[in-house]
Amino acid sequence: MIPALVMSPTFLGFIAASVILAVTPGPGVIYIVTRTLSQGRKAGLASVCGIAIGGLGNAAAASIGLAAVLSASATAFLVVKLAGAAYFVMLGIKTLRARPISEVARTGETSHVSLTGVFCDGLLLAALNPKTTLFFAALLPQFINPVFPALAQSLILSCVFVCVAFCTDAGYALTAAALAPNIDERSAWRPYGRYVTGLTLIGLGVLAALAHPHRLPEP
Repeated sequence: MIPALVMSPTFLGFIAASVILAVTPGPGVIYIVTRTLSQGRKAGLASVCGIAIGGLGNAAAASIGLAAVLSASATAFLVVKLAGAAYFVMLGIKTLRARPISEVARTGETSHVSLTGVFCDGLLLAALNPKTTLFFAALLPQFINPVFPALAQSLILSCVFVCVAFCTDAGYALTAAALAPNIDERSAWRPYGRYVTGLTLIGLGVLAALAHPHRLPEP
């Protein structure tokens, strides 16, 4: 089934749509870029991996019908949406309350970033985004070939989309990491970097909380 599916025009159309959608910046890209600029390339790539795994979970949920539940139940959607928004806001507040890098340097302490923590943050942010589940539920049926089993196709296409998104997100992270040295410690804006990062995360949380369930989201 897989060779025939890959060679079909429908699959090629799905690849094209996936690339366009993945390249378009959304909340996930903003989160990855801010993480990279504030905590470095490894933290950015760890965020990419976490978001990819969370996105794959959402895609699998859409494949087995959770999206239908979220679409039908306003309460279920609201609960999951607000949980994800609250997590964004919590991360933003945590960033704002962190000690400035200049203060850490003066005291001689080392700044350690837990890549496991960063990965888990990305995974939770993706997993707690019900819009992503609805996004997959709206996208995948457009490219299902009736000749093959629908569930198997849905899971395969989900994996393909997540791989495409992983590549584009990693590109954003690496680009941000390459540009980060230009915003070095000599820059007058350097002390305010954590405020920009924290307020960006809080802003993403507010946007997530205000999102309409019937508006097609960007993953």
